[in-house]
Amino acid sequence: MAKRPASKSSPEVPEQIGAGDNIELHDATVDPSAVSGEETETISVSAELSNNDDLYQRRPENRGSSPESSAMLTDDRLIDTTGRYRQVPEGFLQRSVYEMSFHLVNLGDSRAVRDRKEMDARIGIPFERGAKYVPILTRKGGVGKTTVTTLLGMAMASVREDRVLGIDANPDRGTLAERVPRASGATVRDVVKLAAEIQSFTDFAGLVSKDKTRLHILASDTDPLLSEAFDENDYNVVADQAGRFYSVVLTDCGTGVVHSVMRPTLERANGLVVVSGGSVDEARLASETLTWLEANGYGDLAKNAVVALNTGTQGTNVVKLDEIERHFASRARAVVRIPYDPFLAAGSVIDWSRLSPYTRAAARELAALVVEGMRERTEA
Repeated sequence: MAKRPASKSSPEVPEQIGAGDNIELHDATVDPSAVSGEETETISVSAELSNNDDLYQRRPENRGSSPESSAMLTDDRLIDTTGRYRQVPEGFLQRSVYEMSFHLVNLGDSRAVRDRKEMDARIGIPFERGAKYVPILTRKGGVGKTTVTTLLGMAMASVREDRVLGIDANPDRGTLAERVPRASGATVRDVVKLAAEIQSFTDFAGLVSKDKTRLHILASDTDPLLSEAFDENDYNVVADQAGRFYSVVLTDCGTGVVHSVMRPTLERANGLVVVSGGSVDEARLASETLTWLEANGYGDLAKNAVVALNTGTQGTNVVKLDEIERHFASRARAVVRIPYDPFLAAGSVIDWSRLSPYTRAAARELAALVVEGMRERTEA
């Protein structure tokens, strides 16, 4: 609104201003000293609004060829960690300097902490396209296949934000569930029987055992007579149910590669871990496992496999492990040496926090390589 005084000294304006007329008001148009507070007449002025599209632009023009999924909204991308929001440094020296300078000097994390966070980032890579299946297998029993499955699962579950499940698919009385505190007496057979009744994650979680690292384990049948009946169709039912609620499904396969469960396991596989012991015959059988995979149409899976070389088996001390590593490096994507650890050799419940730092580091490296391999296959 604007007010025009009746005084003679007021500036000239049109006697009638239409509702649709626009006028411009300049700094010198109205003299404030000439306006009287007594006789005023109210007139309406309509101001021309700006139609600047840039001012009201709500989204960027260049959004890419396809929309992003919600998985792309990660903490690393969205949280500002620069300047005053930079994270408190980890490491004795770095933290001491930070505190003594009243938070003015931030040297950043120590080298060990940076390496740990880099490894966490490798293991924690998110997946976008459903569950990923990773069988752990070998042609010879007693080389630590179940132990490697547990270590791999714990290394993943302790870092990843999604869920990790280990399935004991051994048709001959597996012991995977004995590597974590047993919280449920249910087995793979119960999942097959109750498949139609499993409607939510809560229903499925009641059938598994859980570890402090957040690893979930689904046990195999404890009765050897019943274990024989766990076949290809049963595994598919269990795998389908697991894929509804878990992002990573590890399968501890039975001894050998020709039993009925092996074919559906390999057909679903997004990654593969072949376990070898440190003795001569164990290394040969692990190498023959890769040969069998190549001869049966799984050459790409074998080439992308990671070999876990368990050095806790007998005879390791007199074998040239470097030569075994070089052999598998020529056939598979990577080789990880699992060191001897008394808490693994005990064959009981595995406590991740009590393992040797070298054992945990090897397990984490194995997990990172498996995750990276699955990501590369997905992108390809």
